[in-house]
Amino acid sequence: MMTIELCCSPAAGQVWRLALQLPQDLSVRDALSGPLPDAWREMAAELIDLQSNTSWAMGVWGRKVHLSDFLKEGDRLEFYRPLVVDPKIARRQRFKGQGKGRTGLFARKRKGAVAGY
Repeated sequence: MMTIELCCSPAAGQVWRLALQLPQDLSVRDALSGPLPDAWREMAAELIDLQSNTSWAMGVWGRKVHLSDFLKEGDRLEFYRPLVVDPKIARRQRFKGQGKGRTGLFARKRKGAVAGY
């Protein structure tokens, strides 16, 4: 038997964790179609369509895995929500809110220099 952990954050500020004892040499698909508590079974059915191989992104310790990949002892299978905002756009918005000449790299400027350069 091997111990793995399922982790999911269905909403911001919420984290679900579940430790499972499973037989050796199981794929991700087999682990998720096995015995799970009711709340996890409903969530897995919502996140993963095992017949069509479509799902949220999944990973083991931050590395992407597929339903056909095998799990090992001590793995933490994570489900990743789709991004709500593109990280580049969010960074631009934060930078715009801070102002060009007051913070970060541009807090000090040479005499006669243009703000932001």
